[in-house]
Amino acid sequence: MNIGVAREIKRHEYRVGATPHCVSSYVAEGHQVLVEAGAGAGAGYPDEEYAAAGAGVVKDKRRIFEESDMIVKVKEPLPEEVELLRSGQILFTYLHLASDAKLSEALLEAGVRAVAYETIQAPDGTLPCLVPMSEIAGRLSIQEGAKYLEKAYGGRGILLGGVPGVKRGKVTIIGGGVVGINAAKIAVGMGADVTVLDISAKRLAYLDDVFGPRLQTLFSNEKNIHDSVVDADVVVGAVLVAGASAPKLIRKSHLASMRRGAVLVDVAIDQGGCAETSKPTTHDDPIFIVDDVVHYCVANMPGVVALTATLALTNQTLPYGLRIARQGIAEAARGSEAIRMGINTWDGKLVYRAVADSLDLPFSPLEL
Repeated sequence: MNIGVAREIKRHEYRVGATPHCVSSYVAEGHQVLVEAGAGAGAGYPDEEYAAAGAGVVKDKRRIFEESDMIVKVKEPLPEEVELLRSGQILFTYLHLASDAKLSEALLEAGVRAVAYETIQAPDGTLPCLVPMSEIAGRLSIQEGAKYLEKAYGGRGILLGGVPGVKRGKVTIIGGGVVGINAAKIAVGMGADVTVLDISAKRLAYLDDVFGPRLQTLFSNEKNIHDSVVDADVVVGAVLVAGASAPKLIRKSHLASMRRGAVLVDVAIDQGGCAETSKPTTHDDPIFIVDDVVHYCVANMPGVVALTATLALTNQTLPYGLRIARQGIAEAARGSEAIRMGINTWDGKLVYRAVADSLDLPFSPLEL
């Protein structure tokens, strides 16, 4: 199979879909790999390393798309990239289609066979290609929340860990999954007063066992969300419904009761956000303020720690990419339920139900 590794063009996206090691793995199995010049520069991989690994390095993005059976990326294709896709071509990347009707319709029109990292699901129900980015985003959420609490950014002027004789800052984390637990690790480590909410009693019991008295666990319901949000200095939205739009748990009415200069970090923004007032931002303009609450809603948070994120991501995506390249997408999906679950669009049909339901578009069962 011909594999194309495209350079990311999303604003401040420095990750790359394949490292030189990945290229070596594809080449060792007899595949051809084309890498767009500069694709790995943001993560610290020069073109020379890709060439040494056996890739052809080309400057023309159009050639990458024209000559490749499978396009490997990190983020969803932007309009100028969608125009280059063709019917039957495999697109292997993060997509988050549930919050993007326009992209969904464009991929359907193009007839692309799109495999979304975030919906590849292992037999135990975990999302192996989403987990590493969720771990990073969870940890970054506290790092960024602490920064934007500083007065210079419009925050309250609070040090999360406090100092002797002064109260610690309060952190509320809505969602106790991978993002939530990683946010909790950093917040607890910084010495903050931490509360985690979740709808799963089993998850809350696990968090209580792991952290003990270092954090408070609460069942996620409307009253507990309200009380915890209005009492917090930093609120982290860490809610995930696999493949679907995030539920709006933080309402605009909550903001009026929140502390002036509190920070909301909506990690769920790539799935539409879990706050009614959230909208996507970028790393060069990451915040906005609504009702005196600082909103941090960067849709590609891990992109700013590109080397760590690229390595963590490709560790998980490479085995699936190799299987698709080795067997073809149809055979790979027949033999792997995880890959089958990753397929969102197929020859003009929307084949992932949660996306179809979120966008109110027709759903078609995948027929291989």
